[in-house]
Amino acid sequence: MLMDKDAILFDDMKFSDLMKDIYTNTKKKENQITELINQLKPMIRNMTDASMMVPLIKEYLEVSVKNDDNLVKLTAIVQRLLVASSKGNTDDGVLTEEEKAQLLDAAQDLMNKSS
Repeated sequence: MLMDKDAILFDDMKFSDLMKDIYTNTKKKENQITELINQLKPMIRNMTDASMMVPLIKEYLEVSVKNDDNLVKLTAIVQRLLVASSKGNTDDGVLTEEEKAQLLDAAQDLMNKSS
């Protein structure tokens, strides 16, 4: 059974809107990273400058990749919930124990970063 891409997740947010937002944010982040690197290039004049700038860029990229990974996981979970509800399946078997642990770890990471 196919999932309804126009299923309302919350307020007036549809699943298709969520997917579009993720795509748009990913493209926007890609452009921001490219712009950041282009702005930093002229500032790097020697190895000392590079050794200071590269770790900052690396950290920014890692955070971006981790955020994208969490969005993909969240989207997969929402998709499973929508498919399960469209089939009339209301049991709690949508997430595996490993996925539940990953979600809790991701939530903990977010809470630690915000404090």
